[in-house]
Amino acid sequence: MNTGTQLILSYFPDLTEKQIEQFDRLQELYEDWNSKINVISRKDMDQFYVHHVLHSLGISKVMAFQPGTKILDIGTGGGFPGIPLAILFPDTHFHLVDSIGKKITVVKEVAKALKLGNVEAQQARAESLVRKYDFVISRAVTRMINFYPWVKGKIKREDFNEFQNGILYLKGGDVDEEMEELDKSYVTYHLSDYFKEDFFETKKVVYMPWEDKR
Repeated sequence: MNTGTQLILSYFPDLTEKQIEQFDRLQELYEDWNSKINVISRKDMDQFYVHHVLHSLGISKVMAFQPGTKILDIGTGGGFPGIPLAILFPDTHFHLVDSIGKKITVVKEVAKALKLGNVEAQQARAESLVRKYDFVISRAVTRMINFYPWVKGKIKREDFNEFQNGILYLKGGDVDEEMEELDKSYVTYHLSDYFKEDFFETKKVVYMPWEDKR
């Protein structure tokens, strides 16, 4: 078990053998793909488990998805936050989309190598999708005022998770200023409450329940 996986296990002690093995393989898979297609900055690769894997799993500290939940990951890049969350929640379905084809190639190959049957990857623009989901997740691909129109009409009415259906957005810096542009209700969770690494001092999960369900 590599040190990155040990770190994940320290925060998620209930992982199964299969999950531990999947998390353990992530770094070699991404290092291999990164050498062919640059999906993660070289500098970040040294901190892969903190900056990418643990950061993605921050969403799970706010919301534990029920089996059968359908989740859309917009602007997933190389598969974050979707891939780490798909390992953690094997009974939840994740649809990972990005407009850049080579990034989606990486996502598909990583999902295949890890035998993640709950991951579907697609090259698409968010606004072109027609299905509905329980939650939309993303790692700060743009300001929320730009992101919100992409997901309008893509969130289901019926809730069966602990929280009302909505958006879970990983964000750094000043969340309030950005969220006020939208004038919607939201809750901010500080990842420094869950993870002790310095990287998380300014990192947050913004949860926005879906109000306009028409």
